[in-house]
Amino acid sequence: MPADFRIDEQRALVYSRGLGNFTYDEFLDHMSRLIADPRFRPEFNQVVDCRSITAMVFTAEQVKDLAGRSVFSARSRRAFVVSADLPFGLARMFASYREMGGAAGIMIFRGMPTALSWLNLPPDYDPFAEIDSNPGGQRTPT
Repeated sequence: MPADFRIDEQRALVYSRGLGNFTYDEFLDHMSRLIADPRFRPEFNQVVDCRSITAMVFTAEQVKDLAGRSVFSARSRRAFVVSADLPFGLARMFASYREMGGAAGIMIFRGMPTALSWLNLPPDYDPFAEIDSNPGGQRTPT
């Protein structure tokens, strides 16, 4: 699955990550699955881990559309973590559109520790660690 997430209710946080090629339709699917999860609250903060995305396939109009559909509150803090220029630019474009709509709490980071610090999370926080280290590859339902 190109996008996965974990909800940490105790920390009021959604940790999302993208894998491989990531498209507009997959972004919409991620949003749909997230809002369908009974644990999700729009006021939660979010970490968006883009470091394992190999290609992002969005037009400028699609980025604008996605920013307008955001399921998070304008007060939520959202940290996008990227490791390449294209995801950085697309995340910055998304953040700019959200800012024009009144949501100023989006930051783009090149490293996970800085993003986690900005969200007041432990520097080694990774809700996927237990799942990824499971040799059977079993994933808990999202």
